[in-house]
Amino acid sequence: MPAGPSRSPRSGHGSPVNPTDVLGLIPAAGRAERLGRLPCSKELLPIGFRETPQGPVPKVACHYLLERFRAAGIRRAFLVLHESKWDVARYFGTGEMADMSLAYISIPGSRSVPETLDYAFPFTQDALVALGFPDCLFEPADAYARLLERQAATGADLVLGLFPAERCRTTDMVDCGPDGRVRRIEVRPETTSLRYNWLIAVWTPAFTLHLREMVRSSPLEGELQIGAVVRSAVEAGMHAEGVEFPAGWFRDIGTPGDLAATMRDGAQT
Repeated sequence: MPAGPSRSPRSGHGSPVNPTDVLGLIPAAGRAERLGRLPCSKELLPIGFRETPQGPVPKVACHYLLERFRAAGIRRAFLVLHESKWDVARYFGTGEMADMSLAYISIPGSRSVPETLDYAFPFTQDALVALGFPDCLFEPADAYARLLERQAATGADLVLGLFPAERCRTTDMVDCGPDGRVRRIEVRPETTSLRYNWLIAVWTPAFTLHLREMVRSSPLEGELQIGAVVRSAVEAGMHAEGVEFPAGWFRDIGTPGDLAATMRDGAQT
C-alpha cells in the first residue's frame, strides 16, 4: 500500500478530492475491558448479517465501518492493532471481503487513542485521513462523503462528523457557528447545553502533525484524550469545520449497554 496520496490533499477551496486518495485510519489497540472477557476481539463481535452468494452470514462490528468508508469511495485503510489481536488481521486479510485494501500496524500497547494513531505517522503524514472507530455503528451511510465534500469546499484542516448525543460525560461536545466552523470543544463535560458530539473525522497533514506534537509532549502519567487534541487544535486557530447529522444516530458497542441494545434491536444499518 502506498504511504500517501498521489497529490496533495490541501488543495485550494472548491478543489475536488478524489476519495481513492484518502486513507482510512482505525485505532484498534484497546483491550475491551468494559465488556469483560470475550471470545474474540470486540471488532469481530457478530452484529447482524451480511449477504453472500452462499446466503446470509454473520457480519462483525468493524465491517460496518469499512462499509462506511467504501460508500465514500475510500478504498485503503490502516488498522492499528494491539499485538494480541491477530484474529482481526486473520479475519479481514487484505480486505477483499469489504472491497478495500487493508494493512495492519501491530503495536505492543498504547496509553491512549492519540498515541495509537501516531504509530501510523510514517504512512499518514502526507495523507488526507478519515478516522473511524471500529466499535461504533452509525448512520447516515454517506457521512464520510459529506465530510470530504466539506473539506474540499472549505480547505479545512479538520472536519468533524457531528451526531446528536444522549450522554455527554463520555464524549466530546462540539459548538459550531452558523457557517459550520467549529468554535469550541467540551471534552467529556459533566453537563452541557450543546446537542452534538463528534464521532468521525477527516483531517489533513496539518492536524496529523498537531496530533504527533501533542502525543510527544504529553506527560507519561494519565491518558491523553483524542478530544483534548481536537480542542487544542481549535484553540490554536486551526481551521475546523463541523457537519451535523440531525437525523443521524450512533451506538458504541464497546459499552455493555449499547452492545445489549444493538444485539436486541439489530444493527439497523
